[in-house]
Amino acid sequence: MRDVAIIASAQAVNTATTTATPVEMLIPVVNQVLANAGMARSDIGFWCHGSCDYMTGQPFSFVSAVDALGAWPPIIESHVEADGAFALYEAWMKIQTGEVDTALVFGNGRSSSGDINRILTLQLDPYVVGPLWPDDRSIAAMQARACLEAGVITERAMAQIAARNHHNALTNPVALRRGEHSVEQLLAAPLVASPLRELDCPAHSDGVTAVIIAAGDRARSLRARPAWIRGIDHRIESQNLGNRSMTTLPSAVIAAQKAGVANDKIDVAELHAPYTHQELLLTAALGLGESTSINPSGGALCANPMMSAGLARFAEAAARIMDGSADRALGHASSGPWLQQNLVCVLEGE
Repeated sequence: MRDVAIIASAQAVNTATTTATPVEMLIPVVNQVLANAGMARSDIGFWCHGSCDYMTGQPFSFVSAVDALGAWPPIIESHVEADGAFALYEAWMKIQTGEVDTALVFGNGRSSSGDINRILTLQLDPYVVGPLWPDDRSIAAMQARACLEAGVITERAMAQIAARNHHNALTNPVALRRGEHSVEQLLAAPLVASPLRELDCPAHSDGVTAVIIAAGDRARSLRARPAWIRGIDHRIESQNLGNRSMTTLPSAVIAAQKAGVANDKIDVAELHAPYTHQELLLTAALGLGESTSINPSGGALCANPMMSAGLARFAEAAARIMDGSADRALGHASSGPWLQQNLVCVLEGE
């Protein structure tokens, strides 16, 4: 296996809404990540994009997004109808083939194009569940209620997660939502989908994330301290909600094992947990201890740009490796109801 590392990242400031087109959203971030790596477009061997036409409201929007990359020189490009983190997995595989040494991965989403809680209903089983039109927040509330009744979590623990993440976001310049909240204040807030309160739910936003990865000596020549990808694995659970546990995450457990999470101490973990109870479930499934700093960026609770939030977790985790504040970090991305898909990546510094 070739050694591959994240060497640069860039994110747009998350906004509640935007009138910008995908190309207009992408160009500044793509330019910024290239500048951060000290690279030109011609230095990139492979480009991979994660997005969703349902959210953009435009068929084949990913094709027009290629305009942000430039018409010359000709490029090798691919697209996944998923979060940019899954595009990073494809780019990592591309580098493993030996065909290229560098790749630029990016994800963008405009959650404000419609009612995102209803749009996400389209990913449910189209025969049994989808026709009932349960929104994403209600589906998540079912999971939270099951976890509470099983004694897996508590409402106080959920409030503590919300308070910590919103506090952490105070130092994150791209976060949409941030602030100081006491646990008691959060517990006194009204319910929006029992047992969820507003700050238990993600801050849906419009945003872009871009990351550059490179192999071996090429990575070392571009970054003094690259964030090396030491393990990466993706697992998925059944689409049929009736066939799945609401209180455990077996796919995350397997992904963590295959990625080597338990091989050494994890200093920082960026978890793509849109709801507070899901962060608690992921922390347990991934085997993270109290010494691990979880979501120092504020996570998806404070900025959840669909198709970009997972890649943002990788970017945030890698940033801690590259700046020397962590030696071993975990990036996690998810997709689907009840954290149906789990992509786990272990990053290390030298």
